[in-house]
Amino acid sequence: MTRQRALIVDDEPDIRELLEITLGRMKLDTRSARNVKEAREWLAREPFDLCLTDMRLPDGTGLELVQHIQQRHPQVPVAMITAYGSLDTAINALKAGAFDFVTKPVDLGRLRELVATALRIRSPEGEDAPVDNRLLGDSPPMKALRKQIQKLARSQAPVYISGESGSGKELVARLIHEQGPRAEQPFVPVNCGAIPSELMESEFFGHKKGSFTGAIEDKQGLFQAANGGTLFLDEVADLPLPMQVKLLRAIQEKAVRAVGGQQEVVVDVRILCATHKDLAAEVAAGRFRQDLYYRLNVIELRVPPLRERREDIAQLATVMLARLADGSGLAAAKLQPEALEKLKNYRFPGNVRELENMLERAYTLCEDDQISAADLRLADAGGPSGEAGETSLAQIDNLEDYLEGVERKLIMQALEETRWNRTAAAQRLGLTFRSMRYRLKKLGID
Repeated sequence: MTRQRALIVDDEPDIRELLEITLGRMKLDTRSARNVKEAREWLAREPFDLCLTDMRLPDGTGLELVQHIQQRHPQVPVAMITAYGSLDTAINALKAGAFDFVTKPVDLGRLRELVATALRIRSPEGEDAPVDNRLLGDSPPMKALRKQIQKLARSQAPVYISGESGSGKELVARLIHEQGPRAEQPFVPVNCGAIPSELMESEFFGHKKGSFTGAIEDKQGLFQAANGGTLFLDEVADLPLPMQVKLLRAIQEKAVRAVGGQQEVVVDVRILCATHKDLAAEVAAGRFRQDLYYRLNVIELRVPPLRERREDIAQLATVMLARLADGSGLAAAKLQPEALEKLKNYRFPGNVRELENMLERAYTLCEDDQISAADLRLADAGGPSGEAGETSLAQIDNLEDYLEGVERKLIMQALEETRWNRTAAAQRLGLTFRSMRYRLKKLGID
């Protein structure tokens, strides 16, 4: 069986020797280069499964080599060796396309983990790769998104997934994990806005028995649960500032300390995060730490809202209705042309999640397995530009009923966006919790 091959690029003989011995013990063949020129010559002559390069080289930088490999040999993962404390350098390398980085003095345990993970990377898939049936759409934005997911899956860089509520950010994070070298390890999603602030440290880092009232046994934290895999921090903007400090330290040190614990535990976790808020605006407002933002937002991946890919609505609707039919054991319903046109002209503030909820409701209301425009229960949705149309007086039978319907829609939207956290929904609507509770009771919303 052919041994895998690694290219080592460093101008210091003792570092090259250390890396050669370490990789040799991992059953890898190695080739060594002292500078960028020699590295390019080796890459032109032989195929490689991995490249380790120092940042500073006599005739250039490791960053230049990363860019060269990205252009000429994109199937080769590159890891950067940086000086201790050079976080800016490491982040620039990740942005340029480096798979990961290791700092000097080189920790051999960390190096072996990095190499093992790099060698598990799947070869990049071509344009004709099968489409995951959970991420549908043939529109240009979706084709671009799938291509970005394939590329980011090959990296260990932290990714900030931005997008509106209901657009599919968690699914995108899951696909990045599943298409990468950590696919066989845990994917641990956590909604940062749903954890009470007093329990956050225990939830993230674990706790020791007796460390606080109610701690009747040792508990593993989310970082340890995701060890070897991916930790997805959804709604990361909702983290309180004290927790942001502790999260930053855990990410930088790659180690956590349980509440009540005396020693830190090393963890190997890739961090993906998301929020429907504008994280840069949260930083500017002082609600999110700039240093944590800088560490999480190495690469930003934007998930397009549904209104920017209206041509995908027909395909999405067909698949969703087929799933509803499978789940109910009844015949699949079809959208009448005017109903599909109505959907295409709707703004969808709740995006794919709202479309799914809307079709589920229409599916239960329709007659003869045909969904009409009336079954969608949509008000005048305006045109493709997204501006809501004006509602004429002829459309309103009763003003109180109409206003109650608007109120119900806005409250339901806020609840869905906060995953039915009533306190958070009330804050989003500018209501007191008491007022929110009264309105929910009045509208009969459980």
